[in-house]
Amino acid sequence: MQFIDLQKQYQAYKNDIDKQIHSVLDSSHYVLGEKVSELEATLAQYVGTKYALGVSSGTDALLMALMAKDVRPGDEIITTPFTFFATAEVISFLGATPVFVDIKEDTYNIDPARIEAKITSKTKGIIAVDIFGQMADYDAINAIAEKHGIFVIEDAAQSFGAKYKEKRSCSIAEIACTSFFPAKPLGGYGDGGMIFLNDDKILEKLRSIRVHGQGEDKYNNVRIGINGRLDAIQAAILIGKMPYFNGEMEKRQKVAEFYNKNLKDILVTPKVLERNISAYAQYCVRSNQREKHLLALKKNSIPYAIYYPKPLHLMTAFESLNYMQGDFPITEKIAGEIFALPMHPFLEEKDQKTIVDILTDK
Repeated sequence: MQFIDLQKQYQAYKNDIDKQIHSVLDSSHYVLGEKVSELEATLAQYVGTKYALGVSSGTDALLMALMAKDVRPGDEIITTPFTFFATAEVISFLGATPVFVDIKEDTYNIDPARIEAKITSKTKGIIAVDIFGQMADYDAINAIAEKHGIFVIEDAAQSFGAKYKEKRSCSIAEIACTSFFPAKPLGGYGDGGMIFLNDDKILEKLRSIRVHGQGEDKYNNVRIGINGRLDAIQAAILIGKMPYFNGEMEKRQKVAEFYNKNLKDILVTPKVLERNISAYAQYCVRSNQREKHLLALKKNSIPYAIYYPKPLHLMTAFESLNYMQGDFPITEKIAGEIFALPMHPFLEEKDQKTIVDILTDK
């Protein structure tokens, strides 16, 4: 049994994916080019934004978004301590300061009610994370940002395909960033990412940043940028997968429904709010007897993972921020109880039942 079965997915879509890859090989256009433009147009239409920009990774998408918003040393960016390292890493990389806000215990997303107390004269923006595939409360977050004149970036690395009040992930903040890392809901066969937005001027800056700060004159760089381009082969793979994506989202919902129904009496199962549809990038449950459950899974060769065992505010890399154990009690509690079960569209019913039987001691 695989935690995420990428081989089954490839075999199911092999002809489409191979056809797309070979079209790139035949063209010899490996960086940016027609396939990247095609993917950008397809995904912008899918999520409902004016523009999409293919980039080298989800991390670089976040970094470039902050660069496009002129984030500099001394600025503060509010975000969650319960997420992958990259979310706060890119803030620090630019010399700005990540300011953490605790999460909601039911959804694990940043708690909007706690944000305003952390806003200072140095606050420039908010990065909200759609953890495990469920979108954060953007109506509340956007309202706070508008009141204080700061920006919002949606970290949608785990939520491509999700919905919030009928609006698709990547369409609801000023800038949204997603990842095409292989394990994501829409994954490539290497690193890749996408930035979504509606603003023409920010798009122009992002296009420049993506190619070393290049200006209209190819050999005159007008700003500091990065090598943030999406490879054409990765775009081709994603184009090959995209026709199947909605079907995969439906299958993820069915797997989650089976888990929810059969595990709700012994574990804390994910709470997806009525207004939301989760992409279920991960299916995470909680238990105050986590080690017992993990041992049972391990004995039966069932793969699992812990997202995330150590909150960002307690990581060595952020020691200079002077956070301490106890500063974000909800995050710390969740980190001590949470673990993830196999979740992917090709997870067979018999395997789902096996996992449930092991966890329920049947």
